[in-house]
Amino acid sequence: MLLLTENRQYTVAQLCDRLDISRRNLYYYLEFFRDYGFRVEKRSGACYSLDKDSDFFRRLFRTVNFTEDEAIVMRRILERANDNSLQVQHLRRKLDALYDLDILDDVELRQRYAQSVSVIYDAIKWRRCVVLRHYSSPHSNTQTDRIVEPYMFLNHNNEIRAFELKTRMNKTFKLARMESVELLADEWQNEKHHKRVFTDIFLFSGEQQMPVKLRLGRLAYNLMVEEYPRSQPYIVKEDSRHWLLELDVCSYIGIGRFVLGLYDDVEVLGDEGFKTYLRDRIGKMQT
Repeated sequence: MLLLTENRQYTVAQLCDRLDISRRNLYYYLEFFRDYGFRVEKRSGACYSLDKDSDFFRRLFRTVNFTEDEAIVMRRILERANDNSLQVQHLRRKLDALYDLDILDDVELRQRYAQSVSVIYDAIKWRRCVVLRHYSSPHSNTQTDRIVEPYMFLNHNNEIRAFELKTRMNKTFKLARMESVELLADEWQNEKHHKRVFTDIFLFSGEQQMPVKLRLGRLAYNLMVEEYPRSQPYIVKEDSRHWLLELDVCSYIGIGRFVLGLYDDVEVLGDEGFKTYLRDRIGKMQT
């Protein structure tokens, strides 16, 4: 568990070597973690880790940890401190290990990112407007200031959802494209127009969600929890060979691609909108 929750990724071979066990025994351990509610993540290069959003860690962290926003502010303060004592160095390493805050290798860029998160966090908390200074847009090929009402973080604080005053539209802005963020005295005037955006386990986002219910065979179940670890809370074991997956999605594309790729090991139980989508896709494949 300690190896799988370190702030790095280990391959199967590396894990077996560190633990001095066979591959078969390692897979037994991974299956054991899944059975007890942990989210086992498999990434490129067959690297495994335990998702820190697993229920066990969330329950543990609620009692002992800081929120991610608090941790970002603390890391920013420590970055600016001139104190290089062992205690300060230890705190920096501990925060980086626990919260994955070492997002960028460049210290100056990391400080700027943390500053932007801190300002936006305050703006959401106090319902204030901000200016996104020199926001770089690849669509319009421009770099302009944007005055917005930010109301939620997305994608692990890498993006924000905000209402832009000039266009009168809800948009998603990437923090990496902002040169800086300035908090304004102006309070929100358009809260009734703010629309919450959701991101499903397949990383599709939208303002609406659609229910899907599937019966998975063993192969489909194993691939689902390996490729999409965040699906774990939505899966219930039905019997020794079947699992029920019931969740909301923002688009049928991600879940549809999974079902069509494993059509003989998945039974679609609902809803009718998803069944219609699949019939349409299959019809187009046959023409």
